Amino acid sequence: MPRLLLPFVLILGFASMSVSTSSAAAENSKENIMQSTNQTKKFALVIHGGAGVVSRDSIPENDAKLMHVDLNKALDAGYEVLSKGGDALDAVSAAIVVLEDSPWFNAGKGAVFNAEGGHELDASVMEGHTRRAGAVAGVTNVKNPILLARAVMEKSEHVMLAGEGAERFADIQKDIQRVDPKYFDTDKRLHQLQDAKAKEAAHATHTVQGTYFGTVGAVALDQQGHIAAGTSTGGMTNKKWSRVGDSPIIGAGTFATDKCGVSGTGWGEFYIRAVVAHDICARVEYRGDSLALAAEDVINKVVPEMGGDGGAIALDKDGNIAMPFNTGGMSRGWINPDGTRGTAIFKDD
Repeated sequence: MPRLLLPFVLILGFASMSVSTSSAAAENSKENIMQSTNQTKKFALVIHGGAGVVSRDSIPENDAKLMHVDLNKALDAGYEVLSKGGDALDAVSAAIVVLEDSPWFNAGKGAVFNAEGGHELDASVMEGHTRRAGAVAGVTNVKNPILLARAVMEKSEHVMLAGEGAERFADIQKDIQRVDPKYFDTDKRLHQLQDAKAKEAAHATHTVQGTYFGTVGAVALDQQGHIAAGTSTGGMTNKKWSRVGDSPIIGAGTFATDKCGVSGTGWGEFYIRAVVAHDICARVEYRGDSLALAAEDVINKVVPEMGGDGGAIALDKDGNIAMPFNTGGMSRGWINPDGTRGTAIFKDD
């Protein structure tokens, strides 16, 4: 090779090596970014089994242990979905089904009795990033009302169906399990009905404080950054005239956006009037309040000032969790974005 061409060839060689090295570095950098993105994907879940006027003395120790067991089962069901990259809506449904199947909470199997000695169940669900929502009220033979509420959202043009109409809609759904209404009977709830009737007679009032607690709910954030919320309840012990509370009402007992999700539990009439679930999310979205501040103000200031009581669970797009309540206790459970988890019933848990 002529001497004059040698430097030129060497320069080309070095240039080619440089391009190859840069390309490889770019690919490595891209791979590292993808790995980092995957590693930073987070999810979170928070559930409740209802607020209530309870103290440690009011719940036998063994009953409390069993409540913790079922709260953990609900967390496990939601975690199973979220950890595999599943949807927040699926996680909420899975967690609430576990709580509905438990006799310890006022939803599904553990639903309270109405004044006629029957059960009227309500539920709702909402998907934050689409604002889709579904709800049912006053159903009497649907094993898992949360699944019927979801069917209303996904398989009808409506948001809420009630009573016999909701049950006729359930007739044409393949995956909605029906049960004899006596399935919901439990001795514990029967005793509560008898006690409520006695107190009602003594106080000559239709609403006895503490007869409306036990609602269940869940809010989830999935790895795609989507939020969903759901709530299910048997309503108020000794309720009359097909009373409906906040649980199936979007904005009152359940609400979700792409930034916030809430499920409430408490005296439903006040949660409806204060539009509690929506108010919490609105304070986060429009005023810039932290989730903790928004939830605290609504649950521990707005609701009590109106004469109501209860609690709520809330979750934002960053995985922050809030669980305020103004009663003696609120059954609750949580899984943080860092994987830490827990369950609690009383204020000092």
